Amino acid sequence: MKNDLMKIRIATLLTVLLYTALFNAQSISGNLKQLAGQNLHLDGFDGLKTYLIDKTTVDEKGNFTLNYSENDIGIGYLLASDNKPLFVILSGEDIELAGESLSNPKTINIKKGQQNQWFEQYAKEHPKREQALSAWLFLEKIYATDTLFLVKKAPIKAIQEEKLRIKNEDAAFLEQLPKDSYVKWFLPTRKLVSNASTIAQYRTEEIPATINAFRNLDYTDIRLYKSGLFKDAIESHFWLLENSGNPLDKVFQEMKISIDAMLPKLATNEKIFNEVTNYLFDLLEKHSLFEASEYLALKVLNESSCTINNDLANQLETYRAMKKGNIAADIIFDKSNFVNSKTTLTKLSDIKSPYTVIVFGGSWCPKCTEELPSISKNYDKWKSKGVEVIFIALEEDKKAFADFSATFPFPSYSDLKKWESNIVKDYYVFSTPTMFLLDNKREIILRPNSVNQMDAWVDWYLVQGNK
Repeated sequence: MKNDLMKIRIATLLTVLLYTALFNAQSISGNLKQLAGQNLHLDGFDGLKTYLIDKTTVDEKGNFTLNYSENDIGIGYLLASDNKPLFVILSGEDIELAGESLSNPKTINIKKGQQNQWFEQYAKEHPKREQALSAWLFLEKIYATDTLFLVKKAPIKAIQEEKLRIKNEDAAFLEQLPKDSYVKWFLPTRKLVSNASTIAQYRTEEIPATINAFRNLDYTDIRLYKSGLFKDAIESHFWLLENSGNPLDKVFQEMKISIDAMLPKLATNEKIFNEVTNYLFDLLEKHSLFEASEYLALKVLNESSCTINNDLANQLETYRAMKKGNIAADIIFDKSNFVNSKTTLTKLSDIKSPYTVIVFGGSWCPKCTEELPSISKNYDKWKSKGVEVIFIALEEDKKAFADFSATFPFPSYSDLKKWESNIVKDYYVFSTPTMFLLDNKREIILRPNSVNQMDAWVDWYLVQGNK
């Protein structure tokens, strides 16, 4: 009796779960004639990553159906074998479309799905308005500054009225959208992100307001996380700061303000906190914005309300321990561990050059096999300008180390302990290649992220400075 009762309960529960799943599932269906027989994917966004929502094979007549759930609400994209995505708003409504193929979006008609119809309409109209605004702004500047046109007041007034009309028309479209709709949030956010480059080049008077809008974004907002704009918002924000026309010291000051604005909201969500700060740190490093990346690193390490994942913590700890201005540890050498037996160094402080570049790398590191030979090519020039180089190899195999380093013209050293080397730990090295530029007092004056950056420093500070 108990077993029968248990079976009934399980069957009832499964029925409820199945009904709930079917009730909550929405579909994207339609006809794409030229995709008959092809695989069709529906993918969604989770922050910096994408994931598969559903997939199907388009039938011989071009018909298809894909499903999504409330967990997928945000922006999705359809993708066929031609790899031309069609973006759609997954708002909880059924969507129906018809056309030829994803690679020919002009043929596609949204037959069902109100939010997607608004999205499609705005996607067609907004770029035209932006182009017209840029054109009117160009003409306005001519009529306002060129003496040939300066006396013509009527055209200037007409241009200003037309600019206002275009802006009001765009704002009115966004204003009429339902307040609780995803498209109401998405379109202004997409506009903010996509307009950054235009504003930097042609509408510089809008830069302060645009930067403030970026600073007000909440990266823990699930709408942003699922929008496909997550990465673009970070990049556009800091790209605009970098290209705002300000001197570099002002750029760094503004970046610090932006970092301070972002972190309090991020600290409420540990997962997203790690995701955003890790990505932003790498972005700043790639753009050689080291003052900003160092500031971010120190802020993140001092954030007590979030646990930083180990990889990120180790990466950022380098900035606390090895930031510019700090004194790097002296290195005690065992002469038998140099590839070049002629080297007489017993410790790093024996080097008498005004500057020393310490390079951490290994024969097993793909990037090192590019960078170390490049350093070799530049070594004579650097050496002639007072820059010594010493290579610290993270190796375990003596032969591999010797083979890799044999042709380098600078001292190459390895204690064959790889990541367990005390030298590696003293310098907080977490990846290869890693470089530090020290002066003759072992003060860290630069953390070059590439040979090109180090060579540019030599050209700028040592070659040009001596002319």
